[in-house]
Amino acid sequence: MEMSRADPKGLIRESYSIEGITAPECRSIFLDWALSIAMDTDQPEALRALLAHYGLDRPDHPMTAVLTAGLTAPSKPARRGGRMGRVEPGERR
Repeated sequence: MEMSRADPKGLIRESYSIEGITAPECRSIFLDWALSIAMDTDQPEALRALLAHYGLDRPDHPMTAVLTAGLTAPSKPARRGGRMGRVEPGERR
């Protein structure tokens, strides 16, 4: 995947050039990146391309950790309680 498609606004590229950037700042930039890529872009493929392009040379950079975390599947939410968690399907009142 071309970098112009994987990082259309250059947000990830810029994050790697910011001296002293922190993990929370990288997460904020990542969110902006995720909202800015085209809808038809394969996000995991874009993340792998970005990691290959920027992360291999900077494995200790906080953005590398954020991009790597972005590739992991989210965990299934646990039941949070309340009446709806206890009622059998079809038994709604």
